[in-house]
Amino acid sequence: MTLAPFVRIVAQGKGRARALTFAEAQEAMTEILEDRAAPEAVGGLLMVLRLRGEEAQEIAGFTAALREHVSGALPAADLDWPSYAAGRSRGAPLYLLAARLVAQAGVRISMHGHNAYQNATLGPQDIRALLGPLVRYDPLSALCPEAFQLLDLRADLGLRSCINTVLRMWNPSRAAATVQGVFHPSYRSLQAQAAEILGQKTLSIIKGGGGEFERHPSKDTVCFGLRAGTHIQQTAPAMLSETRRLHEVEAAVDALALWEGKTRDVFAEATVTGTAALALWTDDPTTTIARAQATALDLWANRDAYERLTA
Repeated sequence: MTLAPFVRIVAQGKGRARALTFAEAQEAMTEILEDRAAPEAVGGLLMVLRLRGEEAQEIAGFTAALREHVSGALPAADLDWPSYAAGRSRGAPLYLLAARLVAQAGVRISMHGHNAYQNATLGPQDIRALLGPLVRYDPLSALCPEAFQLLDLRADLGLRSCINTVLRMWNPSRAAATVQGVFHPSYRSLQAQAAEILGQKTLSIIKGGGGEFERHPSKDTVCFGLRAGTHIQQTAPAMLSETRRLHEVEAAVDALALWEGKTRDVFAEATVTGTAALALWTDDPTTTIARAQATALDLWANRDAYERLTA
């Protein structure tokens, strides 16, 4: 088998081309990940899908194939947290502090990703330093080198491909719940539909800072996703009245100094606790956003004590 039949399906021309089925997408991605596809065919398929637009069953099929290609077994996790925004966020990566806060509540988080930050790579050691000892972080390059190569094709193709979406859907630890951030709002519904096809029951998706799962505390945040396998759309109300962009170079904070209490920034702290609240709400289907927010504020106020207790 080669990739040619799948390229032919999506690229035959107007009136003849169609989307891949779930099974076809899964087989095509398997061919790619097992290095049985010509590079030209891989680029052709990805760019046709980029031009035409992504379909939920294609994303689900690609994701199903990727889930079978994980290097090594990951420990059990409660919450999957993908991080693939690739540097669009110019401010401090405050979502990492939010994940650290959520872990103090006893939530087992599996974060995976590949990050560029302020035009330089935010390496795994930098990320782990901000996440602290309780959050597991695995770089894509280690989890699946083949998928890393696909993501890296952006440098050659000059455009984002559906691989960015698939990686957000991946959930390599098979956690029961997952949070996802998107840059373009239209992807919230697409990813929720793909997750439903894959049998995911619990999911929260927001338009987040730079495409990460990171909320803006001064804006209402619309959450798409799934609860008990049913589609939801719920709004988390704004926490502050301050009118400020989520990431302003002039107002950038040192994330580690913020965590350690060496610097104070009400907006940044609200970004952390607001993001943590949405993650806590995702992990616990019995709570509300308001109760999760109260928990996040308590965790933040007592983060030193909680970290010592859970270390």
